[in-house]
Amino acid sequence: MATLCRPSVSVPEHVITMEETLELARTRHPDHPQLPLALRLIENTGVRTRHIVQPIEETLRHPGFEQRNKVYAAEAKARVPAVVRAALDDAELLATDIDVIVYVSCTGFMMPSLTAWLINTMGFDSTTRQIPIAQLGCAAGGAAINRAHDFCSAYPEANALIVACEFCSLCYQPTDLGVGSLLSNGLFGDGVAAAVVRGRGGTGVELERNGSYLIPRTEEWIAYDVRATGFHFLLDKRVPTTMEPLAPALRELARRHGWDASDLDFYIVHAGGPRILDDLSKFLEVDPDAFRFSRATLTEYGNIASAVVLDALRRLFDAGGAAHQARGMLAGFGPGITAEMALGRWQHAAVREAV
Repeated sequence: MATLCRPSVSVPEHVITMEETLELARTRHPDHPQLPLALRLIENTGVRTRHIVQPIEETLRHPGFEQRNKVYAAEAKARVPAVVRAALDDAELLATDIDVIVYVSCTGFMMPSLTAWLINTMGFDSTTRQIPIAQLGCAAGGAAINRAHDFCSAYPEANALIVACEFCSLCYQPTDLGVGSLLSNGLFGDGVAAAVVRGRGGTGVELERNGSYLIPRTEEWIAYDVRATGFHFLLDKRVPTTMEPLAPALRELARRHGWDASDLDFYIVHAGGPRILDDLSKFLEVDPDAFRFSRATLTEYGNIASAVVLDALRRLFDAGGAAHQARGMLAGFGPGITAEMALGRWQHAAVREAV
């Protein structure tokens, strides 16, 4: 069965703290009628630091969508290869061992996808399949895992590479002054992540089942308004309430697998904000500490969109992983409102080989 190996994660060198974010909001929008509310919401995110691809002075300027997209492409090409190499090393594979690349990103656009550039420059075989996904937002991390799982289920000897590249700071829009936009300015960060799903062998999460669920009639709750100035992020105030209808979907996926979603050994979920994690703890009836890796990502990096799930999983690996055969759940949440969910057991390569 396909095994999701240790992810590699990288965040940019430019850092902005919570205190700096709050001060920027105060100085740039001193007369905003809802400034106190926006400041309170930003403080409640729990985000202490975020990493961005440009210095904050450059981030706050808007040179136009064309120039921003050029920055996106240049930064992706500069930062993704090292993360990919590390993920391949962790999976003990070479580029020539990879059969498909699943690339997810919602913060810039390239055609052909970065997958073509990676194949041409990093030694992947010319027959490598490409699956670029651009419109699932934060749910795309979970979707990438699931599409890699599907591919390896169809081709049991195959290996898949997942790449998530998110530069949320390049979507900053200085003219967007709604409370949701101000909150987003203090929540989202930049990051790149990669992981390998091995068709055979490896240490990590042996994927057993995946599923997707879309909450009906919520497609406008998280969206982009695409204008001449680029991507304008739209965030409905009802988004934090979505764990109540999504928790039953997570429970149902586990039930169909013969598991109890309230009684698993590890949980790796998207951290859209503290309310998401608090509500999921409540509606799944699990200890809040179960989401400690997701909370750590949120605190240290902010919401890095599709890369959150991979970073939270990386933190589980770095904490020593889980016991052999421990049962776990992975889930990403995003536009739609969509949940991409997976179930699997922790596998240690040495134990597997001994058996």
